[in-house]
Amino acid sequence: MNLKEQIKSDIKDAMRAKEILKRDTLRNIQASIKQIEVDERRDVSDSDVEAILSKYLKQREDAKAQFAQAGRNDLVTKEEAEIAIVKSYLPEPLSDEALKTLLQEVITTVGAEGMKDMGKVMGMAKSKAGSRADGGRINQMVKQLLI
Repeated sequence: MNLKEQIKSDIKDAMRAKEILKRDTLRNIQASIKQIEVDERRDVSDSDVEAILSKYLKQREDAKAQFAQAGRNDLVTKEEAEIAIVKSYLPEPLSDEALKTLLQEVITTVGAEGMKDMGKVMGMAKSKAGSRADGGRINQMVKQLLI
């Protein structure tokens, strides 16, 4: 069962179990999936769904930070619950050590010698890491390795 079908099935399960937050979160994700299918007239793959989930996760984390700054602890709790739901569908993030190893391989493959080659390294690293590492985290580690 691919991710899209899994999400659809889990929406039905959440409806049966009367888990309103999970149902609503998964419906939002499903709406994003359908939007891409309609706009681009194609079926989405698991990697597309992972990208959608990563984007949704980033939005939830940003909202959580803003709510925390505004002192809205009730909304922070809601965002944390949504984040936990979304993370359950994403692959396990790369550890710092695994990411460093991957980036060193990319640097060797690209032949990067300094900060001027950062764009090449970032492009290849993002495609290899996929949704298992955040772009900001990759960026910081690439800077450390290229200096």
